[in-house]
Amino acid sequence: MVPTRRFWLLIACGLPLAFVAVASDSGAILLIYNVLIFAAAWVTVNLAPNTKGLRLVRKFDPALSVRVPNRVSLTLENLSGEPIAGKLRDEPPPGFPTGSREFSFDLEPGRSSDFHYDITPPERGLDYFRGTFMRLKCPLGLVEKEAKLQTEQPVRVYPNILALREFDLLRQKGKLRDIGIRKSRMRGMGTDFESLRDYGDGDDYRKIDWKASARRDKLIVRQYEVERNQPVVLCIDVGRRMLSEINGISKLDYALDSLLMLMHAASVAGDLVGLIVYSERVVRYIPPKKGRHQTGIIIQAIHDLMADPLESDPVGAFSYLSSRWKRRSLIVAFSDVEDKDEANRMAVALGPLANRHVTLLARVADPRLKELANMKITDTNELYQKTAALMVDSDRKLAGTVLDSHGVHTLEAEPQDLASALVSFYFMVKDRGMI
Repeated sequence: MVPTRRFWLLIACGLPLAFVAVASDSGAILLIYNVLIFAAAWVTVNLAPNTKGLRLVRKFDPALSVRVPNRVSLTLENLSGEPIAGKLRDEPPPGFPTGSREFSFDLEPGRSSDFHYDITPPERGLDYFRGTFMRLKCPLGLVEKEAKLQTEQPVRVYPNILALREFDLLRQKGKLRDIGIRKSRMRGMGTDFESLRDYGDGDDYRKIDWKASARRDKLIVRQYEVERNQPVVLCIDVGRRMLSEINGISKLDYALDSLLMLMHAASVAGDLVGLIVYSERVVRYIPPKKGRHQTGIIIQAIHDLMADPLESDPVGAFSYLSSRWKRRSLIVAFSDVEDKDEANRMAVALGPLANRHVTLLARVADPRLKELANMKITDTNELYQKTAALMVDSDRKLAGTVLDSHGVHTLEAEPQDLASALVSFYFMVKDRGMI
């Protein structure tokens, strides 16, 4: 039972009676007045509608995306034979920033109302909604009846799956460049015959179909499409190197968001996708396959990954992969190397694979490093900061050079650009027929 403003207003109206009681040395009048108010409140609470006549259904994506707004929809239905009015407040998992989640309702029998709000999960993992709290209006409006609907509901938070919908929408509209993805279909590349067309400027004369040209009395070229069913193996390091944070978010989280986008692009293109997760040992291995089912398996495998303060063993991990997968593939490793020594160790792991496969090491760049390296110096402290940033930047560039010399491609991009850069690299590999 929660008193309303009307209740407290009536209590305040009893103040003149209090002065009369003091003057007449009799508190009976005031006591009777207050008892009547409280009795009326108690009676009206018992006359209030029962929550058993209300049914609430909460809907949201089976897999919420981390660090972006996710829509939650509520449908409240009155199944009783009397009108019910009041307020409701839904309780998402603690720590999930939300929009306004308190709503007023006034439902006639058999009617329903829909409500919406957004939640932004701060990290991946499992949690649950705590239920829905209600305050129902009572007759006379003196109090409101508090109740709770048992709408507890588990929720899973994954990497940013909502970004995949944006990718699909822009791909259908031919606007992938809007999110930084460069995709150019190169004429004459690939080996799968697609069609014949007229010869044009820039076409490779080696693609001319002489028999078709003779029949049509003009130059005709064969057009090929990029092959499908090509393997892409995603390798994710969950050791100490991926623990470091950028703006409060671990490099592992940024890597997983980018991995998800690359996996989706490869799946849409009809390619096979596999996964290997490792730290000091191989944690998970999923052989490359194609199809939506494979995508779901990989998403399920990565949604709860956490980096550990352990030294990773890339040599052992890629030896494991090499012994189980021989077919030429694009192998994308998500890890971090900060200096020449770490680069040499990674080269020992990836170098042998580079002889058979196209290998790429993807690293998350810290925007703060660029800011410090480019800042203007005004005091000694800033001088030290800039010098340290330049040294770190130099070491990271040297590490990339070492890997390049061993035939390992490297890609380093800031968090917001990593996914688009990876997908662009994937399209370039496909266009050039490198796998």
